[in-house]
Amino acid sequence: MIVTVFGSSRPSEGDPHYAQAHLLGVALAAGGFAVCSGGYGGVMEAVSRGAKEAGGRTIGITARFFGSRANRWIDEEVRTNTWQDRLFALIDRADGFVACPGGTGTLVELAVAWEMLNKGAMAGKPLVVLGDFWQPIIDRVREVETGHASGWGESGEPLIHTAPTPGDATAYLAGRLLARGFPRSIQLE
Repeated sequence: MIVTVFGSSRPSEGDPHYAQAHLLGVALAAGGFAVCSGGYGGVMEAVSRGAKEAGGRTIGITARFFGSRANRWIDEEVRTNTWQDRLFALIDRADGFVACPGGTGTLVELAVAWEMLNKGAMAGKPLVVLGDFWQPIIDRVREVETGHASGWGESGEPLIHTAPTPGDATAYLAGRLLARGFPRSIQLE
């Protein structure tokens, strides 16, 4: 099972967002998940480092467009040509997603995954935001998406789950994926 983690490239070791992503990587690996990220620095490095230190497998989806190589915690680098190819490779490989705090790139990744779930372009892939960083944006979008007759949107249940901690995010993903019939190799704490 692969969980793609979206997040900022800016945090470095010692930053709270780096520490949170590191704990997320540890929790995901302990839960039996492989971790996929954009493969570069910041949150992507931290989640990969946490997963590797916990004995997990890591995948980095990078793009020639950026001119950089994957961080040292990546087991498998998948090199794409463009930013757009990278975005969809991150989404296609995943069985579930976690969005950590980030900037415009992370916002695009979160928005595309959410919209693909919203329109049924991919079904049943759980999407989690870690902490309350994205909550104001999610709330504003939900104001538009709910409360009217439409076959789209979150009329049945929310498509994004907010998890306060890395452990909660991992437990939510495991529960949702087990409910979909994925193998019991996933570890529930």
